[in-house]
Amino acid sequence: MSRFKYALLLHLFLSAGITQAQSTPPFTTQQINTFTKELQALKSYFKIPGMAILVKHQGQTVLENYLGWANVAKKRPMNQNTLVPIASLTKTFTAVLVFKLVEEGKLSLEDPLRKYFPQQDFTKKILLKHILSHTSQGDIGQQFYYSFRFGALTQVIEKAAGMSFQKYLEKVIIEPLHMTHTRVLTSKKSQQNVAFADPYQLNQEGKIQAGKIEYGLSASAGIVSTVRDLAIFNQALDQNVLISPSSKALMMQAFGKNLAYGYGIFSQYFMGKKLVWGYGQYDCYSGLYLKIPSQKLTLFLLANNNLMSDPARLIYGDATASLFVLSFLKNFMLNRPQIPLLDPLKTSFTQAFTKDTQVFYRKQLLANALAASFMARYDKTQFARSVQLLKQAFVQFPDYENYANLNLMHNLLFLKEVAFRREIGPFHTFDTQIKKIGAKLLKAHPQNPYANVYMGNFYARNGKKNLAKPYYEQIVKADNFSRHWYTNAAQSWLKENGFTKK
Repeated sequence: MSRFKYALLLHLFLSAGITQAQSTPPFTTQQINTFTKELQALKSYFKIPGMAILVKHQGQTVLENYLGWANVAKKRPMNQNTLVPIASLTKTFTAVLVFKLVEEGKLSLEDPLRKYFPQQDFTKKILLKHILSHTSQGDIGQQFYYSFRFGALTQVIEKAAGMSFQKYLEKVIIEPLHMTHTRVLTSKKSQQNVAFADPYQLNQEGKIQAGKIEYGLSASAGIVSTVRDLAIFNQALDQNVLISPSSKALMMQAFGKNLAYGYGIFSQYFMGKKLVWGYGQYDCYSGLYLKIPSQKLTLFLLANNNLMSDPARLIYGDATASLFVLSFLKNFMLNRPQIPLLDPLKTSFTQAFTKDTQVFYRKQLLANALAASFMARYDKTQFARSVQLLKQAFVQFPDYENYANLNLMHNLLFLKEVAFRREIGPFHTFDTQIKKIGAKLLKAHPQNPYANVYMGNFYARNGKKNLAKPYYEQIVKADNFSRHWYTNAAQSWLKENGFTKK
C-alpha cells in the first residue's frame, strides 16, 4: 500500500468517528428534529420493530439515532453495534470490486458475459457493463430492468481476482477500512457472538411476528453491517480511496438517457439535484443509502423488517416513491420542515408552492397513496386513504399521462387487487387512468413485463379474459428476459384459463 493511500485510510478511519457535538453542519434544529419525528412516525406507520439512522454532511455526523428493538420479545434495543443484513446494498460493494479489477487490468466492462460462462447460452451482445447496470434484459443496453443476472458477477469477480468473492471483498474493502462490524452472512454460525437484529414481518392481520434470516453470499446480497460502517465505506468512496475518481463518476452516472441505474447503484435527478442511492430488501430486513453529491450529504437507514423498502416499489428506480426519502429531501435538501409529510390533504398552503415545490407536493401525494395501498392489505381505512390521495393528485395534477410511471401503475392495480381480496366489491374508480397509463408505458417498451402483467391483471379482474390474454402471452414469449415472478404468474393464468395445456 502506498504512503498516500495509507494516509488517506488513516484520515478516513479517524474522521469516521466524528460526532454531532464536534460538528457544526448548516442545518437547523428544526430540520433535524422534524426529520427525526417523521422517521418515528414512519416507523410506527409501517410497524417497523427497529431502525438505525445516520445522516452525514461532509463526513461529519448531523444525526445518529436508534429507534425500537433489535429483539422485540427480549426488549433488546437497536444500537450502534447492531448488525443488520443489507441485502441488495451489497451490489454497491460489488461495483467497487469490479472497478478495482478493471483498474488493475484484470477484466473489462466490455467483456462478454459468456467469456466467464462458456457453457451457458448467453448472447455475445451481453457485456459485463450490461449486467452491472441491469440493462441486459429486453433491448440490451437500452432498458433498465432489475435482474437476477447481477449474481453472475460473483463468478466473474472470483475468476478475475483469483480468489473467492468473500476473500476479495474482505481484502479490498472490509479489512483496509477497518469495518469491524461488517461481515458476510453465509450461515447461522456467521451471526453468532455478535449483536444481531432479529428478523420480523407482518402477519395477515398486520401484527409483528418473527421472521427468517436469508443466508448466502453473492454479488447481489449477503453482507451484514451497521450504519456507522456503511458511513466508513461511503467516505472511502468520497475520498477516492477505493477506486479512482473517474471510476466512481462512471459508477454513479446513469447508464443511459432516461435510465434509472448506473453501475451497482441507482442514479436520478430530482428538482435539479442528482440523487445517488441504493436500497436493500430481504423478506425481513430493509436498508437505504442515499447521497446528494452536490451537498455532500448522505443518509443511511437500516431496519429489521422489509417495510422501509417494499411499499415504495424501489425496484422500479424512483427513490421519491419512498416517504423515507421524501422526508430526508424536504427537510435537508429543500429546507421545508413545515410541510407535513404524512398529511398532504391537510396542507393549507399548497397554492403558495413554487413551481418546483408543486412537483414535490405531487410526489408527496403519490408516495402517501402508494404506501397506503400497501398497508390497505391490513387496514381497510388505508384503502380509502389511498383512493382519496389519488383523487387529489389527479385533480390537482391532471396531466398524469406525463408523470405516470410503474409506481403509479402498481398503486392503481394494487387497489383493485386489495378490493378483490378483501371483498370490498367491484372497484373501477381508476379504470380510465389505468388504461391510459398502461398504453403509455407499453408504447415506450412493448415488452415491459411489469406493465404487461399489470394490464393483464386489470382485464382479468374486470372479467375480460380475452383482453387479458395478449398481455400475459407477451410476458411468456418475450425475448431475452430471465424467468421471474411475472413469468410464473402469466403462465399460471394462461393455464388456469384454458389458453395453454395444463
